Amino acid sequence: MKEKIQGIQMIGTQRSGSNLLRVMLDAVDQITAPHPPHILQRFIPLLDKYGDLNQPEHFHRLASDVCELVNCNPVPWEGVRIETEEIMALCRQSTLYELFRVIYETAARQHGASFWLCKSMKNMFYAKGIESTGIKPYYIYLYRDGRDVALSFQKAIVGEKHIYALAQNWKKDQEEALKLKDSCEPERFYMLNYESLIADPETEMRKLCDFLQVPYTDKIMEYYTSRESKNTAVAGKMWSNVTKPILKNNSKKFMNELSSEDIRIFESVAGDVLVKLGYELVTPADQLISDFSADEIARFKDLNAQLKQTFRQKMDPADLEKRRKQEELLNRIKQYTSY
Repeated sequence: MKEKIQGIQMIGTQRSGSNLLRVMLDAVDQITAPHPPHILQRFIPLLDKYGDLNQPEHFHRLASDVCELVNCNPVPWEGVRIETEEIMALCRQSTLYELFRVIYETAARQHGASFWLCKSMKNMFYAKGIESTGIKPYYIYLYRDGRDVALSFQKAIVGEKHIYALAQNWKKDQEEALKLKDSCEPERFYMLNYESLIADPETEMRKLCDFLQVPYTDKIMEYYTSRESKNTAVAGKMWSNVTKPILKNNSKKFMNELSSEDIRIFESVAGDVLVKLGYELVTPADQLISDFSADEIARFKDLNAQLKQTFRQKMDPADLEKRRKQEELLNRIKQYTSY
């Protein structure tokens, strides 16, 4: 009988230290933590292109495309072979969620691991579907000061760029994570604060390993020398820090780098959640904006689109090239005639 594989799902918002935590946990022999191709986030909006998945040819088409997405991930799943027929043979249901389960369990088995970790943070929005496959994962909710998250996104090749959109997204993500916490058994949900992690990483990782019931190893603190860290850093500039020791001063950067107006907008949108998570606001209460006008919101939206377009034009061609195969696949799927 095959050993049962346990899932670990990281949730929260990207740019919160999630790749750091991923490569640290990947150093544990019992855990395999590949870089995420964002299977659910990318394919759920495209499912109508595949029609009735109970028809074998439709499910085969979906399975083939999902396996291709994994196999052309910008950070390769080293030491893992994902082949459509083998994945389909292990599926108990003809669903995207089942493909997700089987692919991650296959990665764990091929690495001789008893846990897989998925770093697709937005999967908290799909928790019900994930658990419909029989997976009862541990959830690690990694959270970071949203103002620093916003600042990080403004420098990254992914994500929104205007502070209003960034605040809205961060608030929505944290509220969904906290909602999942309320509906999940306490023994399966772990909250980890990014600022605490970088201030005292060994203590925090020992506590997390105890929660997951896996042995702590000194390799966790040497994560930046690992092959997975090097492969991740090579695949994109925004992941370059995973080959460096922990940056202990990597907090409250927004105080010097965001304008007071941007901070005011962020705190007006998401201040209640910042406070709930233990962060202090810096904008006086009487200067917070209770309601933005429709004209202001429309202007923010236009500025966000302009900033994203400008940013894309400045992107490193090498970074874009590493993402090209996945983008081409997804664009090809969008051209399918819906069943």
